[in-house]
Amino acid sequence: MELTLTIEEWELLLEILGERHRALLREISHTDHREFKLLLLKREKLLESVVNRLRVVQPALEPMQELRR
Repeated sequence: MELTLTIEEWELLLEILGERHRALLREISHTDHREFKLLLLKREKLLESVVNRLRVVQPALEPMQELRR
C-alpha cells in the first residue's frame, strides 16, 4: 500500500499517533487484568512500529519549507 501525504498531513498524523501512544501507555499502566494488559502491550508495539516507519519515510521538504524549520 502506498499513501502520499503533504508535510502538513504527515505532521498531523504523527501528532495524532503520538497522542494515542501516550494515552495507550497510560491505559496500560492503569490496567490490572493480565490478558487485557498483554493485548494493550501488543497494540502499543504495533503503534510504535508504525510511528517509527512514518518517521523514516518523512516526506521530502520543499526548499521554502526547509528554511522555515
